[in-house]
Amino acid sequence: MKNLIKYLPILLIFSFGCKDEPKRLPFLQMETTQKTVNGKVVEDTIFSTIPAFKLLNQDSVEVTDKDFDNSIYVADFFFTTCPTICPTMHRNLFKVYQKFEHNPSVKFASHTIDVKYDKPSVMKAYAKKMGIKGKNWQFLWGTRDQIYALAERNYLVAVTEDNKAPGGFVHQGYLILVDKQKRIRGAYDGTVDAEVQKLMTDMDILLKEQ
Repeated sequence: MKNLIKYLPILLIFSFGCKDEPKRLPFLQMETTQKTVNGKVVEDTIFSTIPAFKLLNQDSVEVTDKDFDNSIYVADFFFTTCPTICPTMHRNLFKVYQKFEHNPSVKFASHTIDVKYDKPSVMKAYAKKMGIKGKNWQFLWGTRDQIYALAERNYLVAVTEDNKAPGGFVHQGYLILVDKQKRIRGAYDGTVDAEVQKLMTDMDILLKEQ
């Protein structure tokens, strides 16, 4: 007993010191570089971020990257006449939307890759049919170059036109999770229920982190 009392302070310090740190999500785009500080070479981590953009939403209103400031958001790429993965992907994303619908710190950005057909008015009808209300889910339209550059260079989602593919396009059904500093923190297959559940869990983690 005396020995236990003797070591109790040490045991208490050890137990508090071993508490699990709050879980943090990884960064999907980062690189380590070297720089010189006060004559010493030190390593520096650079995080890639989503760049500035200007697009139109389903109400033909200009939307920029600034509209997503102070929010985490989920981005995806789709087209309204998609006969393959888009319906499943957006049914699943709608579940995510319903969970966070009233949270002002959560937004959604769906970019059309069929810029010829999916004009803002078409996407407005699409959003209405889905049951989207409010302004936290934006359906975004721009030039082909704008959208495809964002998809492939920044969100790391492959998209391409292909006349032989169903609907005329080939694209990945990833849901991309972006933090308040515009850094990518996760990518999830929007057609897989387990992946969508993980997205929602990770969004809760990210909200606590930020």
